[in-house]
Amino acid sequence: MSLSRSGTLQPPSRKRRDALSQTVLFIVLAAGSIVMIIPFLWMVMTSFDWGARLQLSFPPRLWPQDPSTKTYEAAFTNIPMAKYIWNSFLVSAGVILVSAVSALLSGYALSKIRFRGANIVLLLALSTMMIPFEMTMIPQYLLFSGVGLIDTYWAFYLPAMNYAFGTFLAKAFIDQLPSSLREAGVIDGASELSVFWRIYAPLCAPIVATMVILLFLGVWNDMLWPLLALKSSDKYTIQIGLAMFTYNNGLNQQPSIIMAATAVSLIPVVLVYLFLQRYIIESIALTGIKQ
Repeated sequence: MSLSRSGTLQPPSRKRRDALSQTVLFIVLAAGSIVMIIPFLWMVMTSFDWGARLQLSFPPRLWPQDPSTKTYEAAFTNIPMAKYIWNSFLVSAGVILVSAVSALLSGYALSKIRFRGANIVLLLALSTMMIPFEMTMIPQYLLFSGVGLIDTYWAFYLPAMNYAFGTFLAKAFIDQLPSSLREAGVIDGASELSVFWRIYAPLCAPIVATMVILLFLGVWNDMLWPLLALKSSDKYTIQIGLAMFTYNNGLNQQPSIIMAATAVSLIPVVLVYLFLQRYIIESIALTGIKQ
């Protein structure tokens, strides 16, 4: 017999079952990690393989046969990577700013102001998440085309005002913050907007970081709507630029160069995630507290 963490006696058989379950869980997670890492590792290694610029090897090799950085030089020579990456940053930054501010304001209103019909408003906002984008992209395209916003970044910024999932996250997070902060601010004569920006907004850094990561991943990797909304090549985002280069040159003609360009396009995503990942754990822990 052994003592558990709570101080009670624990049968040996139960201890063995717990150890076995932990071992199985570790093996499953390790196998899943390997499955996810190997394609990424193969892409990175292929991007340094100058010998794979003409044809990919089969079976795939995880170490470059002819290691070289010429593939990256060729990628920046054949593809205006800097321009495409800058365009993607402009689109991502605008969408994140508009979506985060809209979600925080609406989440604060639904959480603290408690006006009549707040639950219905939240339900209607969340119901929009059940409508796939494929059903709304044509009406959205016709609407922006009619007002002359196609081939402008406003076609990305304006739809970002409706970020229902962010509203849900913001409301769940602000629900955990004490309402007495708002009451003290109102008593001191502060307006509702001042209470939000000066008191609650600084406390929402973890959930803002979570929204930044989710929005950045979605916008940076999106290709369907940018392909419809952008017509000028000098406004292309990185995903459209890579797709056009692949289409024009063929994947089997310059695979290592395409892999190099793809690896470069992933660097901002990895950096943003590594920098903000600790806030995701904090926001999930706080929003998961039972009220």
